[in-house]
Amino acid sequence: DETSNNLDIYNTSVKNLIPGVFHGKWASVFAYGQTGSGKTFTMMGSGMTGMKAGNQAENLSDANLGLYFLAAQDVFQLAEDPQYADISINCSLFEIYGGKLLDLLNDRNPIRCLEDSKGKVCFPGLSEHPVSDPMELMDIIEAGSLNRSTGQTQANADSSRSHAVLQLSLRKDVGRSRRNIECGRLTFIDLAGSERGADTANT
Repeated sequence: DETSNNLDIYNTSVKNLIPGVFHGKWASVFAYGQTGSGKTFTMMGSGMTGMKAGNQAENLSDANLGLYFLAAQDVFQLAEDPQYADISINCSLFEIYGGKLLDLLNDRNPIRCLEDSKGKVCFPGLSEHPVSDPMELMDIIEAGSLNRSTGQTQANADSSRSHAVLQLSLRKDVGRSRRNIECGRLTFIDLAGSERGADTANT
């Protein structure tokens, strides 16, 4: 509800998804709502990360951290468990804009969305980047977010006009050939504003 902060939302809706990702599950988290309702704030936190938002003490509280960072904290903490020593963590970030998929971490190169023979969704051409801690992940996300398509509306002077998709992929080497496979995935989708163009006078 309107009294909940980001930490409340994370603990209620996301935290319990993390262990399953380490056991072969695919989990997705959506942020949906009108322009200016706080979707990107919920995902990114105060001042994009909640860790780099000036010197105000309230900006540095857990309540103002975004779901990306809060999830990353738990993912990397769990990854320290010896039973997951063979797992590596990679991230990717792309946007869906005008019916096209664009890699935000690789010069907005176009990518494709396909389904393999096992029904698994894959993205040929999408770059993956190894990450080792939450702050490194946030640095990568911030760099990619600068490439995201934005526009001005009456509701928001700097509105995201695309769907942004962050993927954390867990990988490990298996078999005699040490083939690298994806063994779990956590996806965050920050949807563009859900309002009609007439409501906001899009530009």
